[in-house]
Amino acid sequence: MKYDFLILGGSGMQGKITARDLLENGHSVFLADLFDDGAKILQAKFPDKKIPFERVNLMNLHPTIELIKKVNPSVVINCAEGDWNLNVYKACLEAGVHVIDLGSDIPMTKDQLAMSPYFHEANLIAITGCGSTPGVNNVALHHAHTQFDRLDSVEAGFVWDSNEKVFVVPFSIMSIIEEFTDPAQCIEDGEWHTKNPLDTVEVREFREIGKQKIFLVRHPETYTFFLYNQNDGLKNVHYYAGFPDHSFNKIVEYIKTGQADDEKTIMVEGVELTALEQLSLSLRNLPFPPGYTEKENLWVKVTGTKDGEPKEMLMETIVNTLPGWEDAGCNIDTGMPASIIAQMIKDGRITARGSHAPGPVVPVQEFFKELRKRQMVVYQDGVVIN
Repeated sequence: MKYDFLILGGSGMQGKITARDLLENGHSVFLADLFDDGAKILQAKFPDKKIPFERVNLMNLHPTIELIKKVNPSVVINCAEGDWNLNVYKACLEAGVHVIDLGSDIPMTKDQLAMSPYFHEANLIAITGCGSTPGVNNVALHHAHTQFDRLDSVEAGFVWDSNEKVFVVPFSIMSIIEEFTDPAQCIEDGEWHTKNPLDTVEVREFREIGKQKIFLVRHPETYTFFLYNQNDGLKNVHYYAGFPDHSFNKIVEYIKTGQADDEKTIMVEGVELTALEQLSLSLRNLPFPPGYTEKENLWVKVTGTKDGEPKEMLMETIVNTLPGWEDAGCNIDTGMPASIIAQMIKDGRITARGSHAPGPVVPVQEFFKELRKRQMVVYQDGVVIN
């Protein structure tokens, strides 16, 4: 049987969200992961649907290629940790299948985009960073930049909060730890700089969130924003993360106590894992408390000129916990955009062959409409545009 979509990392938080959105839109999915715990949860939620699962280790290129060929999907959706994005690209290129992922770090993003000629020659589409941010914010910037003659600066990021001040995993704990600890790259006056994330903390006011601490983090948008917009004059790019205090403090605790160590290893179910990988595994199906809800603001602030006059624009996408999706919180804004973009490739709404970030190749208005169907509201300077 040919499946519409193969989801790598299908047992994880984002894999389950993406799969559920696809299933609810009438598509068939095949799940693959190192572990089957999350897949069992999803299979129990859809007892009337066939949702096959197979174990896969993305470190091993040949078995990954063989799995893709066996499933024969229209699109591979990689929801696994970003460490394996390049391997998955190579596997999909060899198997002759379109591929998207949720993004990774800047060096890997560069390597993925450098594969564009090979995907183009193979008549394939590859898009990296198809979640919330990267993802939604890339499309928001592409929408904004068409209303400027010249760009000067882009600031972007995310902030979120919850009604109950208890720790839940807002997204991949491995990515979060990296954001707190890896040097943050930014572009100032056209030059690259690195800064210690926790040395850059400041407080700003955000729609639906209120005041929150934000700090510079390493994110692939810093590179892709500049790559696609430098010819329009862009010379300053800063990317910020924002966490409410109760979440911020818990993450710092994980770091200080060694639970986020990425070097020491232990054996789990016959697989050698670092302390950070074990932490990720233990947290990825952590249930939300009854009545728990979240709210997130994905934002992009653009400055430049229009008709010779200074111009500023603020794009914001507001995301709430949806009824029936309480166990996902605001993580819907990562898994659902991946589902939307994958469906757009399958049904021909995205046609650009090669390897890309989302901004230039995702049809903006169609994408915004799909977000609104899922109750994600896009604002331009305080006015709803979807």
